[in-house]
Amino acid sequence: MNEQENIHPKIRNRRVHLANERTFLAWIRTSIGIMAFGFVVEKFALFVKQFSIFIGKEISTMPHSGYSSFFGIFLVALGAIMGFLAFIRYKKVEKQIDEDTYQHSILLDILLVISLLAIAVFLIIYMLHSI
Repeated sequence: MNEQENIHPKIRNRRVHLANERTFLAWIRTSIGIMAFGFVVEKFALFVKQFSIFIGKEISTMPHSGYSSFFGIFLVALGAIMGFLAFIRYKKVEKQIDEDTYQHSILLDILLVISLLAIAVFLIIYMLHSI
């Protein structure tokens, strides 16, 4: 009997499990970055409003601040959802590694690309509206 067969699957696949964990942590960093960007977007409208009061002028060229609030909340929610899905993916891949049945999934990749496209379209519309 081969010595490798007697070793527990998690020990035998230590490098693969560590790579899975690094991937999970990368997705968590991405989701935190998206949430932080959402927070900044949401607070930017408040900053502009307070700055206009401070200088005593109403800024009429800025679009309605409701856009940035809605967009900021959307980004925070998107980041939270991505973090949750990253955890689900991590646990699923961990189980598949142990059972030696790994199947690649692109759900998070597709979600990220669609989200980035949606954010780009929204920002383009937002900037065109402010011209």
